Amino acid sequence: MDQEIHEFLLKHLDGIMNNDIASYHETTAKDLTLYEWWVTPHRLDGLPFHEFMMTSNASRGSVFGAEEKGKTRYDLSNLLIQRYSDTAIASYTLLISTALPEGVKVAAHNESRVMVKLDGAWKVVHVHKSPAFSAPHVG
Repeated sequence: MDQEIHEFLLKHLDGIMNNDIASYHETTAKDLTLYEWWVTPHRLDGLPFHEFMMTSNASRGSVFGAEEKGKTRYDLSNLLIQRYSDTAIASYTLLISTALPEGVKVAAHNESRVMVKLDGAWKVVHVHKSPAFSAPHVG
């Protein structure tokens, strides 16, 4: 596994999970494109979508729907990093576990992040998320 890309990816995801907009800007290209399947079937462009979400979560003291910090964690299942010079692709199943009064709830979706080294620094330039459930044709 490419340790440099792995560490960068974790820094990027930690910034999002902690509602750290400065870290998000440091690790994300301004012309970011992304597909968030549960939000809209269309491509989202730029940083404002996540900036709004992180600011809103921070004002409530939460992340990803948890009522309190420390009640949510993430894991990257089946992480694969492919590096081609100054471009890298990370693909994995993102598992988000949330501690609730009735027990731990785990949400999962498949994710790919494309990273490019721009002016000597790695930046996420594209994200694609898809559901992690069986396709309708699978019986």
